Amino acid sequence: MWLGSRLDALPTPALTIDRATARGNAERMRERCRTLGVRLRPHVKTHKTLEGGVLATGGTRRGIAVSTLAEARFFADGGFDDILLAYPLPTARLDECVELAQRLDAFHVLLDRPEALLSLRQRPLARGKRWLVWLKLDCGNGRAGVRPTDPAALELARAIANDAPEEVTLVGLYAHCGNTYSCNGVDAIQAIARDTTSAVLGFMAALRQAGVPCPHASIGSTPSCSHPVPEMSQLTELHPGNYIFYDLQQMQLGSCQARDVAIRVLTRVIGHYAQRGQLLVDCGWSALSLHGAGRGPQGCAAIEGHPELRLAGLTQEHGLLEDVGGKMDFGRFPVGSVLALIPYHACATAAMHPVYYVHEEGQVVALWHPVRGW
Repeated sequence: MWLGSRLDALPTPALTIDRATARGNAERMRERCRTLGVRLRPHVKTHKTLEGGVLATGGTRRGIAVSTLAEARFFADGGFDDILLAYPLPTARLDECVELAQRLDAFHVLLDRPEALLSLRQRPLARGKRWLVWLKLDCGNGRAGVRPTDPAALELARAIANDAPEEVTLVGLYAHCGNTYSCNGVDAIQAIARDTTSAVLGFMAALRQAGVPCPHASIGSTPSCSHPVPEMSQLTELHPGNYIFYDLQQMQLGSCQARDVAIRVLTRVIGHYAQRGQLLVDCGWSALSLHGAGRGPQGCAAIEGHPELRLAGLTQEHGLLEDVGGKMDFGRFPVGSVLALIPYHACATAAMHPVYYVHEEGQVVALWHPVRGW
């Protein structure tokens, strides 16, 4: 019912996506990868929509990374293939992985421990299929994965490749440059991208020397892939995700400019509180998330076009805005007026909304419905 509507007519809070901006972001990332000579495997966890996946893959619907089995099934149902579950193998849900591996042309999984490999070997696939496995490396991010300098990493890679080659194939090495999110500026981001690339390629060389076949190497994060270093051309894949939307955090990191951010949350002014010098809006943390709170002067969101305003507080369904100079001009923001918030973290904010209002030049042209759950 909202197709064709102007943005200021939407029920708020509303998550909006500028389609031209998102398309441009997707095209530029594909071009970066073409220039480097590597494959782009876009991560879909930010938007979790078929439409976003089509934009990111240039319409091929092949070669994506997902974070959840729910996403994997959703995209498989939508005609996507060659899906990598970019999460340590959930052995408690191996039946679901079996179904996807049998159903898809290529369903890839990540391993970082021998017990997970044993689980795969105990569940061989039918019809001549093999488990397609990537070894998850921790190259400084400090989340999941084995350290490439750990002798156990080489032993695990050797076991994946050689212990049951008729059942399991070592496809490649996978590392997330999540530590780029603690950087301050492009130079620092590129230093981490260079170090991660070096660590992955060094481990790949060690595998070759040990006679362990491993054809592919993939690293990724939106900061590192937005400003790639030449050394990344020696990899075979990159797997960024947030870049389709970008956000305030990416602006602050230097990954993008304000014009590249496709996502906004629209909110209405619902009250004036002169005694506090504050506006009350209808966007709380349930429409924005609390990610970014306490991180810089703008916190969870910036108010587009109004640098004099800041988000002073959030409850579940309410937000408080105040003037950074201390004197609110209430006449400029009548009750019912609409403001646009640029969220700190697009992934967290998008997860709060059941529908995205996609627009061109301020008119809704599509509704995107993301998958939910795990």
